[in-house]
Amino acid sequence: MITLADPFSDASPFVAYSYSYPHKMAHRHLKPVVPLDKAWHGEDRQALFLYVHLPFCECRCGFCNLFTVAQPSPEMVDAYLRQIECQASAIRQVISEAHFARFAVGGGTSTFLSERQLARLFDMVQNALGANLCDIPVSCEASPSTVTPTKLRLLVERGVDRISVGIQTFDDQGSKQLGRNQTVAAAHRAAEMALETGFPVLNLDLIYGIPGQSLQSWQRTLYAALEYRPQELYLYPLYVRAATLLGNRGARPNDDQLEAYRLARNILLEHGYQQYSFRMFRIADARVPEGPVYCCQADGMVGLGCGARSYTRKLHYSTEYAVSRTGVLEILDRFLRRDEASFRVADHGYHLDGEDQRRRFTILGLLLTEGLSISGYRKHFGSDLMDDLPQLCDLVRAGLAEQTSDRLRLTEEGIERSDTIGPWLYSRRVRNRIETYQCH
Repeated sequence: MITLADPFSDASPFVAYSYSYPHKMAHRHLKPVVPLDKAWHGEDRQALFLYVHLPFCECRCGFCNLFTVAQPSPEMVDAYLRQIECQASAIRQVISEAHFARFAVGGGTSTFLSERQLARLFDMVQNALGANLCDIPVSCEASPSTVTPTKLRLLVERGVDRISVGIQTFDDQGSKQLGRNQTVAAAHRAAEMALETGFPVLNLDLIYGIPGQSLQSWQRTLYAALEYRPQELYLYPLYVRAATLLGNRGARPNDDQLEAYRLARNILLEHGYQQYSFRMFRIADARVPEGPVYCCQADGMVGLGCGARSYTRKLHYSTEYAVSRTGVLEILDRFLRRDEASFRVADHGYHLDGEDQRRRFTILGLLLTEGLSISGYRKHFGSDLMDDLPQLCDLVRAGLAEQTSDRLRLTEEGIERSDTIGPWLYSRRVRNRIETYQCH
């Protein structure tokens, strides 16, 4: 459950990952269901984000509350790919004139799939949806235990220009505390393979606040990651959520998470990285594939697969969400039994009213270090930002944000409280839904 804390208190700023709005825990069954041709009517389809969710892993890590299941049978994975193809065909009929500006594969772990299955997935995306993967940025997630040189070469050949490897830690004891079957040697092999394959962008994910992790061991993990000079690094504070292995054990993150964040931030800035958000750091001279213009605040998303979310301006929709193996398998079973007609309606999601649309635009912009364009907000909504959300003035008065003629930008102290400020800006309706959500 998300605790919606006060960003001005002296309490820990680590509340919950804040990077989207509304939160998935605000989704409910839609009554009546919404035909997708109605949901997408009048939407700008010239720069959409295409996402495929692969809810499969070799093992479920102790901190993970994503929609995924460990060790599915090859038959289940093949059946799932067939169903994604069926879903893609249905979606194409609804938004036949869509153009995709970005493509990402996540999960779960994309590289859990075999080479044959990965090739089939990319064929389907191109053939069923007409996405030209050579002309747009393509990102794929990977885990140290499932990457191989052959898989990585296949991904490059299929247009993947950004590989994100979930290293989490270069420490054997840290892996054990995370409930993760990974050795330091395996983590290094995965990073080396990804580097040698020659992806234009290599990202490494790291976690801090692991029980028993000292600042010294966290620093060693950082320097181990820097040996590979990755173009990007994402630094995640450990959160212990309901229905996870760590949650069931009653584990707690370290109390020194803020010190760990500040240590990492200083080290990365000293090594030539620039900070783009609370979590994301990119090396200053990185040549990141740009592709067509895409704006996460305004452009839509098409999600394929069980667990994927899709976005229009007024409707966010998805399948149901669960964490426990039983819950995930029940939802997967229903997904695998759906027919093509059922993929042309949304039956689970959240309707965004005008207030939610304004809050979403604000949160997604404000949580980036470049901040929120005040004129961009006015152009989009025809109203003044501070009139619509006067609580933002409190951030400025508290020194957590600064306002210029056309920018509202978090200060250094504000950035480190991003995971408190984001939920603090949720609407009352979203808050109520989160507080009454039952995790399965």
